[in-house]
Amino acid sequence: MGGLAMFYWWNPYYLIFMAPALLFMLYAQWRVQSAYAKWSRVPNSRRLTGAQTAQAIVQQGGGPNISDGGDLGGVGLRGIAGELTDNYDPRTNTLSLSQSTINSASVASMAVVAHELGHAQQDMQNYLPLRVRTGIVPMVNIGAQLGPILFIIGFFLNFTPLVWLGIAFFSLAFVFALITLPVELNASRRAMNLLADNNLITDDQERRGARAVLNAAALTYVAGMLTALLQLLYYIMLASSGRRRRR
Repeated sequence: MGGLAMFYWWNPYYLIFMAPALLFMLYAQWRVQSAYAKWSRVPNSRRLTGAQTAQAIVQQGGGPNISDGGDLGGVGLRGIAGELTDNYDPRTNTLSLSQSTINSASVASMAVVAHELGHAQQDMQNYLPLRVRTGIVPMVNIGAQLGPILFIIGFFLNFTPLVWLGIAFFSLAFVFALITLPVELNASRRAMNLLADNNLITDDQERRGARAVLNAAALTYVAGMLTALLQLLYYIMLASSGRRRRR
């Protein structure tokens, strides 16, 4: 059984399943780096740094077109190390900006800040997909650690219920990626609105640059969802093949 299990675990179908996702992920990361590098060299017309952009949006309450109480007041701001490590934490209502964003007066930094404040706006408006994503994070973390272990043990012991329990745990990663995609796309749409409503982008070049940065970032979430899906299908293929072989 050990040799058979190893045969299925190191099945060449792994490359068939995962190679497209890995290549797409590399392409998406290249797009992000390329777009960010290009537009980080283009100054925005207002000459506002990332920190000043955040302050401008927050002080105006998220823009005049918010009709359902989406006030952004009270958002904390702090700097963090790294590049493109920017994030919004709904647990502390804090916007963390990387050093490459917080001090840069570029079109790229303006787009990144607006995207993260789009998440803050989602938080203030109790945007359901964001709430669901935040709520399942503990289960996803447990599933990511426990799922593969249960699968491997069940596979080697020829215990089918444990194999499928492992797959069920691991599937939470795909669910998380699936929910994350609309959350991020919605944050990017809000970002463009925040920039326009607060007169932070004033011409077609800035608008095109901000959209290019945001669209490139969206590709990484598509790649993440595809990777999680194909890895889940690979586990299912192993489990189904093993069951047929044992009959």
